[in-house]
Amino acid sequence: MNYITIVGVHQFFGTELFKVGQTLYGIKEPDNVFDSEAIKVVTESDIPCGYIANSIHTVAKGCHSAGRIYDTFDDRCSMKVLFIVKDVVIAELLPQE
Repeated sequence: MNYITIVGVHQFFGTELFKVGQTLYGIKEPDNVFDSEAIKVVTESDIPCGYIANSIHTVAKGCHSAGRIYDTFDDRCSMKVLFIVKDVVIAELLPQE
């Protein structure tokens, strides 16, 4: 199982937007000036709500970084919210179709 940490939620809508069991999507942002392996997280309505963590300082223990999963899908991946803790969300990557 591949777990990921969603961070930066405070720059969008905070954790209020998330619900356990919710399906979210990761979209690669290869032109991101801060991180060439950036993966933006959006809702089913394509509303941006965070980023998959890609730093040893932000990836929760037991989770994969954005860099670790970046080459496992083409442009978009799906995930399911498992936990909401303070200002981060832990999700499980769903099998890619």
